[in-house]
Amino acid sequence: MNTKLVSLLTYCLSVVSLSFPQSYFYNESYYDSDLLFEISLSVGAINCLTDLGGRKGVGRGFIKDLNIENTKLTAGLGAGFVYRYAAGIRIDANTGTLYANDNVLDNDHSEAKHRYKRNLHFRSSVFEIVSVAELYPLQLFFPITPDTRAPRLAPYVAAGIGVFRFNPQANLNGIWIDLHPLRTEGQGFPEHPERKPYSLTQINFPVGAGIKYELSALFNLKLEILHRITTTDYIDDVSTTYIHPDLFRNYLSPENARLAESLYDRRRELDPQQAHTPGAIRGGRRKNDAYFSIVLKLNFIIGRERR
Repeated sequence: MNTKLVSLLTYCLSVVSLSFPQSYFYNESYYDSDLLFEISLSVGAINCLTDLGGRKGVGRGFIKDLNIENTKLTAGLGAGFVYRYAAGIRIDANTGTLYANDNVLDNDHSEAKHRYKRNLHFRSSVFEIVSVAELYPLQLFFPITPDTRAPRLAPYVAAGIGVFRFNPQANLNGIWIDLHPLRTEGQGFPEHPERKPYSLTQINFPVGAGIKYELSALFNLKLEILHRITTTDYIDDVSTTYIHPDLFRNYLSPENARLAESLYDRRRELDPQQAHTPGAIRGGRRKNDAYFSIVLKLNFIIGRERR
């Protein structure tokens, strides 16, 4: 977590620490505590924004370029704490599957037609561990007093840092093939010294917002959307331009060279007259890939004392 985020969290905690008496929870069978620990189970939907697929016209940002049909299931476990209902920190472990396909643009006659003709797709399992700070703005501006209690419904904002593991694959004749070993854009080849092999473990920066509802003294429920800014443009194994297919035979094993030649350029599957064109645009490196989730989190609360 960066220094500015830590400083902001410290300030917020100092604001709410001015007045927080021991008080009853809503059913008056439990005392509230300054520090409440939470163990969470989450389930929801995950989707991605990469070079593949998208909507008609020129590629745009976030929701304007999102393919809802590519949404998959995600689930996770987590643990953390909330201090005086105003700020907290948690660590989550989440898993899911990312997917995108150029064929969603079939029958599109806009500028996006070239993406359909590119004819690429990918899937990747993703596993992440993230550390996320939560801030509850209503409690910062309206601290709890001896005459008030924390609201059952509370919005919050969230931001943090994490590490994730991915592994892009493509389907060939019904078999899913790992793309990373095939160096489909010449990563690590002397002819393309600027294209370094990418790591399958990367850093992400989750940012988002949610709303929490206190179900009881022992459970609360959160609905949260969390967007991950990442440090790689290769979640889908697509980023730059096509290379000459002869290079695969120079640097890969015969089997991997055969697979690479089949998977790096699939335009001929739609148009057999399409020539291999080294240097033609395959992807766009201006923006890194990203993914996001919308989840429902059930939290078990530890720290409230029975009366």
